[in-house]
Amino acid sequence: MNLLKKIQHWGDQHHPKWLDYFRIVLGVILIWKGITFYTNMEAFSHLMRGAMLGAAVSISLLAHLIIVMHILGGIAITLGTHTRLFCLLNLPILIGAVFFINISGGIFKPYAEFWLSSLVLTGLVCFIVEGNGILSVESEKAVS
Repeated sequence: MNLLKKIQHWGDQHHPKWLDYFRIVLGVILIWKGITFYTNMEAFSHLMRGAMLGAAVSISLLAHLIIVMHILGGIAITLGTHTRLFCLLNLPILIGAVFFINISGGIFKPYAEFWLSSLVLTGLVCFIVEGNGILSVESEKAVS
């Protein structure tokens, strides 16, 4: 726990303002991907048709969990409230997206999702360390 306090203190002391803008863009991307995931549920519907009841329920729960975590996490990260928590909660989803879903789809194809997912994963790891920043709802410093 002492290591986490040191990381949090270091992140709070060394936080340039441009990282706040990157955090806001990261949150908006998560919201956008959550909405896109919701509007493209045909792939999950196709998976559920051929699966047994237990697997279909699991697939459905996983899909809805991803949507909720992306949208709520994206809103919280954009506003700068509980940034570390929501980055940590979205981390397993993005690890799965980068290493299991997108890498098998071909990373050098045009419009490959691998690079965007990798950038978002890198941003999540960055903000687990860095935290909210000055431009946030939970900012302890006044914006001048």
